[in-house]
Amino acid sequence: MRSTETAQAPAPVLRRHRIPTAWLVMLLLAVLASGIAVAVALGASDLRVSDVIAVIAARLRIGPPVAATTDFLVWDVRLPRALLAALVGASLAVSGAALQALVGNSLADPYVLGVSSGAGLAAAASMLLGIAAGGFGLQVAAFIGACVAMVIVLVLATAGRASLTTARLLLSGVAVSYLFSGLTSYFVLTADRPQAAQSVMFWLVGSLGAADWPRLGLPAAALVVGTGWLLWRASAMDALSQGEETAQILGFSPRGLRIELLTVASLTTGVSVAVSGGIGFVGLMLPHLVRLVRGPAHAGLLPLSLLAGAGFLVWCDILARLVAAPAELPIGVVTSVIGAPVFAVLLVRSRRVG
Repeated sequence: MRSTETAQAPAPVLRRHRIPTAWLVMLLLAVLASGIAVAVALGASDLRVSDVIAVIAARLRIGPPVAATTDFLVWDVRLPRALLAALVGASLAVSGAALQALVGNSLADPYVLGVSSGAGLAAAASMLLGIAAGGFGLQVAAFIGACVAMVIVLVLATAGRASLTTARLLLSGVAVSYLFSGLTSYFVLTADRPQAAQSVMFWLVGSLGAADWPRLGLPAAALVVGTGWLLWRASAMDALSQGEETAQILGFSPRGLRIELLTVASLTTGVSVAVSGGIGFVGLMLPHLVRLVRGPAHAGLLPLSLLAGAGFLVWCDILARLVAAPAELPIGVVTSVIGAPVFAVLLVRSRRVG
């Protein structure tokens, strides 16, 4: 009996539970809330926190009207951008956690299966051909491209009635990603509109500059639906993370679950890419970090990854706006510069703990 209990006790995981979940939630909420406050207050024209509170109170009809310029800057420019950063960061982190369960590897991220490349190709083609220079037309094109990439990956992974294995998914995703990235580079290099090509390159590394209230609806809905579905399937994801045999023994179909996870994660990622462009490292780093602190159980991993991703991207967007002010850095540059060294440290520490 003692040997059985010893085999079932995940000692390395238990050692990682150093922060109680309630404290971790409060910490992440504080990081997110403070980030949104700073994002709204700071910029080319700094505002006082009292100004921000006054604008929100006026909009909620619990306070007196404020100056039109201050109201526009807070309510129409900075607050939608901060909220969009939170939504995109949360979506990428949750999708990353799902795809890491899908492939059974904590080094997977939302872009490993070609979704981002498909969205990038469609967005680049629409901008360079003048079909959708911006706004919702660009978002629709990018989302369609993400969906097409997902379908192609599934078709390739199951070609010849082959079983849907992790290896086939990864290989199909890598092939689609390289193909679409190459086509995107071709479109940019052969474009006869330099300004449009520059816009494409800026979008491909991420930008939240076009944020407004109407653009928040779709990513918010995708985040709520996607996260809700993944939480409902948390126990199945736990089983799949332990291997196909474990999932089958517990009554889950590995093939069906992989298709479901790929679909939900790809659609959620596709919506995020459509409104923000390609932003790397969020879906790779944040779920991995939360897993080290909280453990691998997805019932806790998913909501904590959501909060961590939201707070992280809000603060990255603050840096993107302020580091080179009055110019603005693509937010993907900031996430990569921060994410690469942090993830390298996490990899070393995780190997020592494991």
